[in-house]
Amino acid sequence: MNIKYFWSREFLAKSWFLWLLLICNGLGTIYGYIWYGAQLHYTAEFRPWWQLPFVPDSPTASLFFCLALILLLYPPKRMAGILLQPLIQALAVVTSIKYGIWACVMIFAGAAQGNELVWQDWMLVASHSAMAIEVLLYVRLFHLQSPALIAAITYTLLNDMIDYSFMVFPWLPSVLNDDLIAVEVFTFSLTLFSGALAWWAMRAAGRAPRDMMSGR
Repeated sequence: MNIKYFWSREFLAKSWFLWLLLICNGLGTIYGYIWYGAQLHYTAEFRPWWQLPFVPDSPTASLFFCLALILLLYPPKRMAGILLQPLIQALAVVTSIKYGIWACVMIFAGAAQGNELVWQDWMLVASHSAMAIEVLLYVRLFHLQSPALIAAITYTLLNDMIDYSFMVFPWLPSVLNDDLIAVEVFTFSLTLFSGALAWWAMRAAGRAPRDMMSGR
């Protein structure tokens, strides 16, 4: 069997594999929210309540991907679900690429300045790399549309603005605290890059905007 089969549309669309991914990503999402537990508790105690949803960036991205997988397993039949599906899938793609890359870069940036890498760091590198890779593979099965993609990029930029305006960004390795301006610039730039990469992946998958708008 050709190894390319394992990232073909046929293989990726198999229900048992979708369920396997859903279970793995679901467990990862739960672990991610637990990982942010201390920061969520701190935010709830010292910050306005409305800032809480903007704290756990990576698990929320993973949650979007879980919802996108559910929509592949159970395609929506009602108009509300049909209209919502492209937005959820666009959010999954943009945020998973962005936070998958962001976490890995922050871990290695910390290591470059002397932060010791432990096994949890390598686990996070593996899991966050998988976040970015899996959504790029699934773009071919998603119903991405240009308005939904623009909305997803806008949401992610808004999240960045709140993170760095109200200081609710994910806690960094301590050695990076004096590089906050560089981290902020990188974060905003990475959002734009992730949106551009999602757009390219959409076009490469044969879903150019003019095709989608015409319904083909």
